[in-house]
Amino acid sequence: MSVDLRTRYLGLELPHPIVASASPLTGSIDSLKRLQAAGVAAVVLPSLFEEQIVHDEMAAHHLMLQGADLSPEAHGFFPEMQNFPTGPDAYLALIGDAKKALSVPVIASLNGCTPGGWTGIARKIEDAGADAIELNVYFLAASVDDTSAAVEQRYIELVESVAKQVRIPVAVKVPPYFSAMANMASRLSNAGASGLVLFNRFLQPDIDLEELDVAPHLVLSTSDELRLALRWIAILRGRVGASLAATGGAHTADDVTKLLLAGADCVMLASSLLIKGPAHITTLVSGLQAWMTERDYVSVAQLKGSLSQQSCPDPSAFERANYMKTLKSYTSEFV
Repeated sequence: MSVDLRTRYLGLELPHPIVASASPLTGSIDSLKRLQAAGVAAVVLPSLFEEQIVHDEMAAHHLMLQGADLSPEAHGFFPEMQNFPTGPDAYLALIGDAKKALSVPVIASLNGCTPGGWTGIARKIEDAGADAIELNVYFLAASVDDTSAAVEQRYIELVESVAKQVRIPVAVKVPPYFSAMANMASRLSNAGASGLVLFNRFLQPDIDLEELDVAPHLVLSTSDELRLALRWIAILRGRVGASLAATGGAHTADDVTKLLLAGADCVMLASSLLIKGPAHITTLVSGLQAWMTERDYVSVAQLKGSLSQQSCPDPSAFERANYMKTLKSYTSEFV
């Protein structure tokens, strides 16, 4: 029996649900070609950061001010900012080159935390040929004056400021820390998000005991991290209009299958591809197809969301019931 693995994400029809998430593997044309050769359904380019855009603009501004006050004749000599070639030219070139080299959808990534003029780069990203934009919001509410309402409004305004710039779909990579996640997901969708990527895996700092300094510490994901996205995708499936993408913890074909059963439209990979290489995509697609064939599923559309909270036999399993059952069922040699 033939199995139809096609799925739709952000209005894009994909041949199967496996997408390469933003990582060093999606940052060069050579590695993007390897991912396509391995059968990836779409790629998300590494992020262009708000700080990069602002830095380029401020560097040009500083250059234009050099000598501006040395004599009255200097005023007005330098061109206005809008006529000066600032901005992320290399990133826009990567988008253009990727579109020429690949036949799969190319999703650009913007990483920022404040609404402002930098969001205008979204239109340039669209003009460069990107099929969609993934907005990766990283904002740490570290001030005691930051309220949850203010933080949520900041996200909404940022999504609105990017979405209104472009005609291509905008997905939002969502952090898992909102106290009312379902409500926030609905608000993000209403603000213009065509898709939600669950979840943004923030990298935490560490302390170097030798140098007595705060240092970055990269730890790749494992399958144990899968369940956070699985739970919330299952809860949100059918309750928000946005596409749902899962990211963080998908390493095996079983992981991919679970996320699709919960209701994911696609599954994004970074750590598993960095560990096993692009060829792992073929393994995952084959494993998904074999599982579906064995159980007489004819399509991903049939599979998708069949164990979401709205569709599963026990909806309470995604809430407190699972929490209580898990605690009561644990055993070890010390209990």
